Amino acid sequence: MNYRLLLQYDGTDFHGWQMQSELRTVQGELTRVLSLLDGREVVVHGSGRTDAGVHAEGQVANVQLQREISPLKLRSAINGNLSPDARVLFVDVVPDDFHARYSAKSKRYSYRLVHGTGDVAVLAALCASGIARPRSRRDATVCSIVFGRTRLDGIFCGPGRFRNARAERYRVDYFGWLGRTAGHCHLIEFTISANGFLRYMARSIVGTLLAVGRQRDRRRRQWLEQSRAVSVRWPGATAPANGLTLVSVQYD
Repeated sequence: MNYRLLLQYDGTDFHGWQMQSELRTVQGELTRVLSLLDGREVVVHGSGRTDAGVHAEGQVANVQLQREISPLKLRSAINGNLSPDARVLFVDVVPDDFHARYSAKSKRYSYRLVHGTGDVAVLAALCASGIARPRSRRDATVCSIVFGRTRLDGIFCGPGRFRNARAERYRVDYFGWLGRTAGHCHLIEFTISANGFLRYMARSIVGTLLAVGRQRDRRRRQWLEQSRAVSVRWPGATAPANGLTLVSVQYD
């Protein structure tokens, strides 16, 4: 039977999603537990490969098991053998042709920055720390238009990954940000939805917007004006991994 799993995890102590020998990963932990439950080596497919330090509120995976077990019992059995920093929230049975990655239509990520007075250690564990922010909602709006181009041309794919041919397939459907107060700290949360993400893409988009916000008015206006007419050629530094969370994955 083909089971779909909805997962949450704190990525702090994981070396990303993808299984790696001698390193603790989310896929590796799930494979260990599910292989034990099914009495054989199984293959766990994820909707995407989150990097080391990246969190998930709505990661999706699927696995084919020979053993028939109710979704509720399977959820309990998995969680009973996982460490507390990873949880299965929901399990259901799906058609055999369902694949967590290839059946996905879009994904949504959030990136959280925290700053403020007082001790922010607890919040900072799941957020990036800093004081940079967009200078205005106009800047953020223009950037969202730029990042929402039909073709991103591979520029937001991290170092050494420019002009990746696969980038032409990806479109940012939504990009926005808001500020709110939590735990005596000010949080800034960016939200990015796209039909697919290349490695470092979400963090590079956020890093670029923060770089725009740090520029002097003249340089910022120049970049924003140029970016309306031509492909963006000034990506900022890739934002730290601990601020990024995979929020949800959409399917038909």
